[in-house]
Amino acid sequence: MHEQPNKDTRPTALIVDDSDISREILKNIFAGHYTIEEADNGEEGLARLVGEPEGYSLLLLDVVMPGMSGIDVLRELNRRGLTREIPVFLITAETNSDVLREAYELGVMDVIGKPVVPYIVLRRVQSVVELFLMRKKLSDKVHEQQQELLSQAQQIIELNNGLIASLSTAIEFRNGESGEHVKRIHDITLFMFTKTQFAKYVTPSEAIYIAMASIMHDVGKIAIPDAILNKPGRLTRDEYEIMKTHTVQGAQLLDKIPQLRRNRAYKYARDIAMHHHERWDGRGYPEGLKGSECSLEAQIVGLADVYDALLSKRVYKDALPPKEALRMIEAGECGVFNPELVKEFLAIEQQLRPLVFGRENQDFSCLP
Repeated sequence: MHEQPNKDTRPTALIVDDSDISREILKNIFAGHYTIEEADNGEEGLARLVGEPEGYSLLLLDVVMPGMSGIDVLRELNRRGLTREIPVFLITAETNSDVLREAYELGVMDVIGKPVVPYIVLRRVQSVVELFLMRKKLSDKVHEQQQELLSQAQQIIELNNGLIASLSTAIEFRNGESGEHVKRIHDITLFMFTKTQFAKYVTPSEAIYIAMASIMHDVGKIAIPDAILNKPGRLTRDEYEIMKTHTVQGAQLLDKIPQLRRNRAYKYARDIAMHHHERWDGRGYPEGLKGSECSLEAQIVGLADVYDALLSKRVYKDALPPKEALRMIEAGECGVFNPELVKEFLAIEQQLRPLVFGRENQDFSCLP
């Protein structure tokens, strides 16, 4: 003799049928396996299902009812996606093939004809419900595994980004900087590609990858000798020529990191490392690109780099006040930049100051 399940822990079946006799027959068939709830019309049945869809493990639904028919209920359940959550069985004497076809298209698990044969109905319903639950568990498991894989992928992305940032920061330390320079370049670049007219040239995700790539702009300095990199005075002509090679060295270094080549930031990082010292008039380096021959991202990072460098104390210079830095940029004393870019930069420069000077003091009126 099988032990009856505890009523409090049994799944709940909802019977929706306008016939008292039909409901009683179905109740007798399934009461040993389910907690039974009843509704004598489609409106009430739908309200219960919509109000607490997770509370029902089985729906036994008559087709022909006054007011809202079983097919009407089924259409609404399908529209709300509930036929994927609750196994639905039509209990009907309907033989119209169009009705039955629509019922299956709307997601019913099975159609059981009236008059019902108790042991056949119970076996068919239980078998299908078990398959439904197994499928749902499998679907949930697949979803869980997908979320786990996505989480692992995100952790790998964060690790890769962390390694990129660590490499870039380490080079800044070697250059006598605190590592904040690359963070500021990142923030300025992201601002320019999201909060100015230049946002129209990239998608939001591209802006994020370009900003990430910007922190690697000086990665080639790892190949520059300390005596030149940290020289407190003016570089000689030969030393300057060696210093200029950090652009090509940076691109070559990035080429040699297989993991980075699979990162969406790679194409921007290589371009920026190679070309952030190019200038609008073609007098930059290493390739002497002129005008729009140089990508917009390399132009913006180049301008951000100059701006931050002018406002920062270095081994060979003191920090300049913003007003003087802007004058030099506008006058082309640090190389000629895209006039449209300079115009936009001057218009929004005060919004960039918190990124450069920090947010501890939001009053920058004291800065020239």
